[in-house]
Formats: sequence, structure tokens, C-alpha cells
Amino acid sequence: MSCSVRDQIIPRNKGVRVNGVAIPRAEIAREIQHHPAKTPASAWTSAAQALVIRELLRQEARRLEVTGAPLADADGRRETGEEAAIRTLIDREVATPEPDAAACRRYYDNNPARFRSADIFEAAHILVAADARDEAGYAAARAAAAAIAARLREAPAEFAALARTQSACPSAAQGGNLGQITAGQTTPEFERALKALAPGTITAEPVATRYGFHVIRLERRIEGRLLPFEAVAGRIAAFLKEKVERMATAQYVARLAARATIDGVTLADAEALRVH
Repeated sequence: MSCSVRDQIIPRNKGVRVNGVAIPRAEIAREIQHHPAKTPASAWTSAAQALVIRELLRQEARRLEVTGAPLADADGRRETGEEAAIRTLIDREVATPEPDAAACRRYYDNNPARFRSADIFEAAHILVAADARDEAGYAAARAAAAAIAARLREAPAEFAALARTQSACPSAAQGGNLGQITAGQTTPEFERALKALAPGTITAEPVATRYGFHVIRLERRIEGRLLPFEAVAGRIAAFLKEKVERMATAQYVARLAARATIDGVTLADAEALRVH
């Protein structure tokens, strides 16, 4: 007998119920798209957990006779009445104090790397393009780049002239000048080479990336600096508030789950208790 894709994803022996209320298999199947996972079984579990949490909150809102006015987002998407009731329930029942200045300052002092501006590199390069799938062409490109690097070890002042005639990058027209570069704007290999260079120096050997081989010159490095607390205090407060809200909501859901009868799936782990 043939088996549908849905039957392959959703175990037949798992009927999911919350206080006797069944969550249909078709509803779990629709929810799976919002829970990417390594295996179909993991995706099913995450989807079922999310729907169990929603049902717990829906039942509690009904028990407490909580309703809410549906809100719309900037794109015009509007909450359902059920979603509005759940949001109102959480707002009413889950206490989340605002983080004070001392807590924000502690987070700032304990995580300085998060509030440091990026290093800026002013650099130039000569690119010898190469495709790794072309073995002979790749070897020839490596040899050509090595010859350029060797020439520049003898005559570094010729960098701009060689870039104009030898580089396959559009920056050749500017003598290889790439302007200012920050983290993430180049390939990892290129970035590592930049960080290892002292200002005014050229890579001794070509640097291989997916584009080919680069001979790189670092003109100047502008060190990042720690942003002042005042400039990031608002961002820290928002982050800490959201973190507390997630924890408090998970604890609230755990209390609801503890006094409920849930069949077919467990909410034992902290990740399962997040409200999606």
C-alpha cells in the first residue's frame, strides 16, 4: 500500500491531545514548514510542541475569559481573535520587569566585544582569476600570481602599475585600490590575510580564494573602538528585556503544562517551551 509524504513525516502512532482536545494531524503537517530540522521526525516534534503550547494558552485564555483586540503589522497582516487573546493573556499574566541601568551596565562591562566597532582596512590587491575545476589553468594562475608576488618583493613601488595591467578585478583601474574594508566584506581567506599584514606590507605569497589568487597590500588599518555605554544602552535594555520575557513566558507555559494532560508529545526541554 502506498504511503503519502505526510504519513512519512507524521508518525501514525502519535495522537496529540491537550486536556483531551485533539490536535489534527493535518494541522501538524501544515505547521511543520515553520520548523526546519535535520530529520522529518524532529520537524514533526517541533511542530507538535508549538501547537501544544498554542492550545495550552488558548485553553487558559478561555478559562480566564481573556480576549484581545487584533493588531495588524506594518504589512497589513492582522491577528486572529485567538492570537490576540493569547498575546493579551501573556501580557497580563507574565510579569517582565524593565532592566535597570545597573543591569545594562553590567552586561556592557561583561561583553565588551559586542560593543566594539569593526576594524577598518584600507587595502589594494592584484587578482589572477582561476577556476579550481580547471586543473591546468589553476596551476598556471598560481604560477602567475607567484611571479607577481616575487616581483613585488623586489620592487614594491610597482604594485599599482602591475595591478592596472595584471589584475582581473575592476579595481585594476584604480591600481588595485579596494578602498575601506570591514569584517565580512571579503572572503574569509582574504580577511585572514589582511589581519596578518602590517600596514605598508604586501603578502609574501598569493592568497587563494574562490575567485583565484590575490596579491594583497595593506595600506592602513584603523582599529575598532569600544562604543560608549550611552550609545548602546537602549539596545542593551531591549535585548535584556526580550531575554527576560522569553524566560518568564517559558516558565509560565511550564506551569500550564505541569497541570495539563498532554498526550503524544513532551514539553520537557526548555526549547520546547518557547512561544513561537
